[in-house]
Formats: sequence, structure tokens, C-alpha cells
Amino acid sequence: MDFMTDRDVQKYSQDGYVVLDGLLTSRECDELRQRMAEIVDRMDVPQHCRTTFSTSPDQQQQQGNADYFITSGDKIRFFFEKGVFDDKGEFLVPKQRSLNKVGHALHAYEPLYKEVTHSAKVQGMAKKLGLVSPVILQSMFIFKQPGIGGEVTPHQDATFLHTEPLGRVAGLWIALEDATVNNGCLWFIPGSHNSNGTTLTRTARPFVVCVCVCVCVMLCVESRFAPGGVSRRMVRTPKGSFPLTHFTGLEPAYEDAKFIPVPVKKGGVILIHGEVVHRSAENTSEDSRHVYTFHVMEAQDTRWSPDNWLQPTEELPFPPLYTK
Repeated sequence: MDFMTDRDVQKYSQDGYVVLDGLLTSRECDELRQRMAEIVDRMDVPQHCRTTFSTSPDQQQQQGNADYFITSGDKIRFFFEKGVFDDKGEFLVPKQRSLNKVGHALHAYEPLYKEVTHSAKVQGMAKKLGLVSPVILQSMFIFKQPGIGGEVTPHQDATFLHTEPLGRVAGLWIALEDATVNNGCLWFIPGSHNSNGTTLTRTARPFVVCVCVCVCVMLCVESRFAPGGVSRRMVRTPKGSFPLTHFTGLEPAYEDAKFIPVPVKKGGVILIHGEVVHRSAENTSEDSRHVYTFHVMEAQDTRWSPDNWLQPTEELPFPPLYTK
């Protein structure tokens, strides 16, 4: 039996996301978390590279101007919550509690994360969606620390991972712990990826998706609707100039009432369309909300935007998702 059913594909097409329980076992989740704890224990980040991660416009601009961030696509690097350093750059909290995320190449260099990213269930999901040549763009471990885990403001993944045509990227967001309303689960505006409501004349179109235990892949899925488009993009500036990135366009003001919470059980995954609007609140609870996430892209007949912040390198071209 397929892990992803026809009904799941239909819900994804309609809402721009779908929750699938049981991608990982509880033991597999614990192993990924334990491995990350070992990575963090050995973490050695120079003070000038101690970059705070945020999705607020001003903080995003500062982050995008940091070489440490821009050059992290083929590396494993560390990004911190606000307020965890003193004015000398020393930790104010235990370093295990200081991190916002680790990225962006866990799928390439860490065997446990690589195994999950290329698992039979994940490859089966991509095939169920009709992907021909999906490649992995990036991967992240997101901590959502108890008490200080920051808000993620409303956004579309395609703002940061742009393709021509649009709709060629998908995200998998894998919950390594229960993600609840209390500890900062994702909230979505269902159907916002289809906001223009235009009917396609062809049946297959690419899309962007995000999943719990997040991995990025480029996907193509049958849909009756054209992509809703993106209102804002984060782009690189010409080489040798500063700032290193800037934003084009503006993020619309979204009505709070349109967002609905999407809790996920430990081991479950959310498949996220690249143009669906989503967010998460601060984690004010005593529980963390650990996630592994990655994005994939359908590489066939797709142009990866050369001004995206994330670019393939000689050391790490975007690797194929399919292993057989």
C-alpha cells in the first residue's frame, strides 16, 4: 500500500498542504534528535559568525547580508535565536537551547539525515506526485526552543526558492516531536496557493512543498488550478556589491482569521506547496518542537533562478532524490 494515497494528493492539490502520519517511527525521531545533540555539542562558531535567524523583514535583511548565511548551502552551519548572546558574543543560555536551526546540507553530509531524505516512503511520495527528476535543494533541523522559539511570520517558500516556471519546489516538514498549538505548530491559509483561481489547460504542473523534518524537493503534481504566484522575492545582488541580498515586492497583509492550525504527531510529515501561505507562532511553552525539513525541486524542464540566495556549488550540486 502506498504511503501517500490518491485522497492525500487531492487534499494537497486543494489546500496546498497535507499531513501524513507515520513517516518515521518514534525511535527514528529520537535517533535524529540524538544525532543533532551530538552535532551541537561539538559546535564551534566564531563570534563574528553568530548569526540570528528570523523571518521579520528587518532581521531577514540582516541575515541575507551575512556571508555566513549566503555560503551555507553546501555546509552544516548554526543559526541562533535572538537574545541568546551577551554584548561580548558569549552564550547567555546553554548552547543546546540557543539555536534556531542548523542547515543547509544535513541531507548530504549526515548519514542518518541522508537516509531519511532518500527513504522509500519519501521517494514514493515524489513518484505519487508525478515527479520525474526531483533534486534536493536544502535541509534543516529546526529547534523551536521552549520559551524562546521565535515567531515565523506569514510567508511562501517560493519567496526564497524561486523557479521558472513557478511551482516546481516542495517542502517536507517532519515532526520529530509532537507539534501542537502550544509549542508552535504551523498555521496555513488553505487554498492560498491557488489564490488567482485560474484553470490550467494542461493537467500536470510543478509546485513547491514543505514537510515536517523538512527537506526541499522540486515536485510536479496534477492540479486543476494555476499557481497563485508570489508577491515578494529574496534575491542576490550583483557579485561584489552590498547588501548581499535584497527583497523585491511586498508581503501582503493576511487576515488572521484565515489561518488554521495544523498540529502533527511525532513522526508525521506535512507536505507543503511552495506557494501556500503559512506561519508559526512563538513557542511560549516548556516543550521544544524539533523538526527535520527539506525542499525538493522537479528539475525536468525547470530553471532554478540564478539570483536565489541558495545556489548549487561544485562541492555540492543539487543531488537527485531518487536512488534507484
